[in-house]
Amino acid sequence: MSKRALISVSDKRGLTEFARGLRKMGYTIVSTGGTASALSNAGISVTKVSEVTGFPEILEGRVKTLHPNIHAGILAKDTREHKQQLATLGVEPIDLVVVNLYPFRETVAKPGVTLEDAIENIDIGGPSMVRAAAKNYTRVAVVVNPDKYAEILAQLEKTGEIDADMRFKLALEAFTHTAAYDMAISRYLAKITDQDQFPQTWFMNGEKIQDLRYGENPHQKAAFYKSNGNSEGALTGAKQLQGKELSYNNLVDLQAAWSVVNEFSDPATAVIKHTNPCGTAVAENLWTAYTRAYAADSISAFGGIIGLNRPVDEKTATEMSKTFLEAVIAPAYSPEALAILSAKKNLRLLSIGGKISPKKGYWLEPVSGGFLVQEWDDARITENELQIVTQKKPSAAMIEELLFAWRVVKHVKSNAIVISKNKTTLGVGAGQMNRVGAARIALEQAGDEARGAVLASDAFFPFSDTIEIAAQRGIKALIQPGGSIRDEDTLKKADEYGLIMVYTGIRHFRH
Repeated sequence: MSKRALISVSDKRGLTEFARGLRKMGYTIVSTGGTASALSNAGISVTKVSEVTGFPEILEGRVKTLHPNIHAGILAKDTREHKQQLATLGVEPIDLVVVNLYPFRETVAKPGVTLEDAIENIDIGGPSMVRAAAKNYTRVAVVVNPDKYAEILAQLEKTGEIDADMRFKLALEAFTHTAAYDMAISRYLAKITDQDQFPQTWFMNGEKIQDLRYGENPHQKAAFYKSNGNSEGALTGAKQLQGKELSYNNLVDLQAAWSVVNEFSDPATAVIKHTNPCGTAVAENLWTAYTRAYAADSISAFGGIIGLNRPVDEKTATEMSKTFLEAVIAPAYSPEALAILSAKKNLRLLSIGGKISPKKGYWLEPVSGGFLVQEWDDARITENELQIVTQKKPSAAMIEELLFAWRVVKHVKSNAIVISKNKTTLGVGAGQMNRVGAARIALEQAGDEARGAVLASDAFFPFSDTIEIAAQRGIKALIQPGGSIRDEDTLKKADEYGLIMVYTGIRHFRH
């Protein structure tokens, strides 16, 4: 008796080549609907499922494989008792199940999709066959991924069968496939039924991109995963063009760099060290933005991660090649820039494309026994939303400078203070236990350049001491959320020194 393969696939990549290979190995092919038509049109002999079940496809194709002749053929074990039952019932065993499911995730991702469309793309027979075959992996092989076709054919050509180790791995992949499919359905329906955006059960899954050498430290294991969905403009969709293997810390810093520069529409560069922007600048061209960002803290920039929001040109690449950098992320690189930077063989270059990921989704933070979930901090403040609270008012140019500093401080670990001038950071105080301490660090780093500069604080000033030291160092204007019970004291101190101060009404804590 020849072996039988049941094939019913939505993703038809490599279908005809695989089916021809199976026929060459002596397999009889049983198939359904569109898959059967595609194979027949390609000249491949197919037995329709209705011929096996003795029952036509009904209810617009909703019922076609849900039949004992199919599921008994899949679930029968390789025992004498099961073989006798199949023979008595006239059911032939199925040795290979090749099924992938209706495109539910692709359907619900389309603009304007209706609930009716989504429901019709919930596969019932497919998952049933996949789970049945995976359960019976000791006898049956199940394939849900077209990328496995070549490997399976190669093994069949070599040994005439799919070995136990591969069947087990295929079963694991199959259960993972149906689990992810059910998660997608649950998430979609939860968005419709739950008024709260945080459903009662939070599903999290991802596809491994690569194992990493280690985590934050050599004794920690780590891996890099991609969430389901569009990776365009996201770090998971970036292409590494050259350099050493990416580390866990590289990836964390690359995300930080890309997040900072995408705050700005004009050419921008951010230099990242331990997730904090030690130097950030916006200018009329990328070369100027890079040189200013690097000069803002050239000591910290050594061995840093660079983010740029424009394709890297020859002039900028020449400047970048003068120092040791760990990694660079940018939309693209000119051929001349790549030629220059390729001289640094270990420098990791990532191209992320021209588009920015439209939605970052949610931020997950592990805690003992579980995790916290929050929206990504995508809040943006415009000039019209600022509250000018001091007697002295800012010019249009000063408002632009304040907004620049505000967009940078959003990406600095709390407590955070940023000093800037000419849309270039001069000093950054990051991750301090008190706000005045962060201000002192930033002002000391800025030095004499602090005169005429602006200061941004990620949260309100609990006391007027930061205003005091800022005024003494020559700061001209401050931007902060406001909202302290001592706002009035802070405001009086700003007016006393003739400073400009504006409130944003929101804060940007980053723990």
